[in-house]
Amino acid sequence: MDQGDVREVTEGDCTDLFYVDVGLFGTSGYGAVYLIDDDRPAIVDTGLGTNYEYVLEALDEVGIGRDGLEVIAVTHIHLDHAGGAGLIADACPNAEVYVPAVGARHLYDPERLVEGTKAAVGDQWEYYTEPEPLPEERTVEYEDGDVIDLGTQELRVHAAPGHAPHHFVFEEPANDVVFVADAAGLWVPGREVIMETSPPSQFNFDGCLEDLETLKAIDPDVFCYPHFGPRYVGDEAEDALEEYGRVLTEWVEVVEEKREELGDDEAVVEHFADRPKMVEEWGERKAREERKMNTRGVLGYLDWRDSR
Repeated sequence: MDQGDVREVTEGDCTDLFYVDVGLFGTSGYGAVYLIDDDRPAIVDTGLGTNYEYVLEALDEVGIGRDGLEVIAVTHIHLDHAGGAGLIADACPNAEVYVPAVGARHLYDPERLVEGTKAAVGDQWEYYTEPEPLPEERTVEYEDGDVIDLGTQELRVHAAPGHAPHHFVFEEPANDVVFVADAAGLWVPGREVIMETSPPSQFNFDGCLEDLETLKAIDPDVFCYPHFGPRYVGDEAEDALEEYGRVLTEWVEVVEEKREELGDDEAVVEHFADRPKMVEEWGERKAREERKMNTRGVLGYLDWRDSR
C-alpha cells in the first residue's frame, strides 16, 4: 500500500469503513486515517497535517466529499494523530471536531504542544507541519464514557491513559471494531508482528498494561491501528493483547538493563538507535528515530517510577 492509497476495511463483518495511508514521516505503511461512511460521515484521527490532502482526496474517492464530512474524531492530541485537524476542518466546513477534554486547550493554542513535540521527536520534526489552531466553536470535547453518534454507527469513548493522559480508544460496535490508537502497539502487517510504542514524555508502562485490560473487556473482532491498518483478531483478541503486553514488558526491561550497564542515558539511546527494527518497512532513518524516541520514553518512565 503506497502513500495516498485508499482501501476498504473488509476484515470481519466491516462495512462502510475505509482507510488511507497518509505517508507519516515520509514512509508508507506507518500512518493511517480511517473514514466511516454513515449518516454523519466521520474520520478517526488526521495524521500530521503534512499530507492532509490525502485525507481530502480519500473523502472524495469514497463518496463522502469534503462538504459531507460531519465528524473529525481524534483519539489523542499527539500531532501524528491530531496535527491535521485544523487544516481538515478548514477544508470541510460542515465538520465538528471531537477532541479529548484533557488537553483540548493545546489544540486551541498549539504553541506548547509544538514545543513538546519538537523535544520528543528531534530531527523528525522536519516531517511535521505547524498545526492550525482549532476553532473552539466547532469543537466538541469528550470524556470517558461519552458516545459520538454517527447515525447507524457510534463511537464509544474509552479512556486509555497509559500512552498519555489525553489518550482514548473508540469502540464501534456495529462493525465490532476498536480504533485502538496507540494502546495496542504498532502493527506491521507485512510481517504480522507487533512493536512497542513508548514515546516521551508521559508514557506510563503500568498504565499501558491497564489499558490492555480495557481492550480485553471490549473484546472486538477487529483492531484498527493508526500504525498501521486493520487486523482481524476474532476470538484471539485477548491473545493478541497478551502478546503486546509481553512485547512492551520485555522492551521496558531491556532498556532498564542497558541503563544499568552503561550508566549514561544518551549512550543507551544511541545503543538502541544503532539496532533499529523494521528498516525494510519504514526505512533506516525512521526506524532509528523510532528507537530513539521509544527509548527516551522508557527512560523518562523509569525516572518517574523511581522518584515515587
